[in-house]
Amino acid sequence: MTSVQTRNNVSSRAQTVAFCGLTVALMVVSAWFTIPIGIVPVTLQVFVMVFALLFLSPGRAIASIGAYLLLGACGLPVFSGMRGGFGVLLGPTGGFLFGYLLGGLAALAVLAAFDAIVRSRGLLVASQAKASGNSLAREAKMPAGLRLVRNGAAAATFLLVIYVCGWFQLMLVAGMTPGAAFLAGVAPFVVIDVIKALAAITLASAVKQGIRR
Repeated sequence: MTSVQTRNNVSSRAQTVAFCGLTVALMVVSAWFTIPIGIVPVTLQVFVMVFALLFLSPGRAIASIGAYLLLGACGLPVFSGMRGGFGVLLGPTGGFLFGYLLGGLAALAVLAAFDAIVRSRGLLVASQAKASGNSLAREAKMPAGLRLVRNGAAAATFLLVIYVCGWFQLMLVAGMTPGAAFLAGVAPFVVIDVIKALAAITLASAVKQGIRR
């Protein structure tokens, strides 16, 4: 390996650490911004999570979410209400936290599948997509309408998974009926989360366009 390659690898690793560290910090701050409206509080985490999934490379996005959950499991006060510990993950609202990771994986799978379909139809330049693992390359030649559908489908998948995970654990731990758990943990947040997801999609697209310029 040449010295240039070594420097490039070190630089890439440093960028990954920096991006992931900043993203985790944003996740923590977004969790601390809490509006209690019942068992499940309102936070800004959906906004930060969706933005990270759309802006970062898949590896960096998942690493950031995993690191955030690991810090919380170790007892650091990174969850809503400045709580921490494995007990929070196993508590009534823990399903939503696990859902961030599972939903992130599902959303990234949707992005990858969409990119593959678009590329196969000649709407994405394959050479650019292979040149880099980040979403800037994957979206380089994608029409604006397709890009919006792509990002919207990923965000919707992410929300669906966290709702299912949160709803199930809320039923299991709190002993609620399916209907009661849905009304307490899902229904009040749908409109709010959709607005946050749309804001994240808009911001991610704007930042990417700014970087490409």
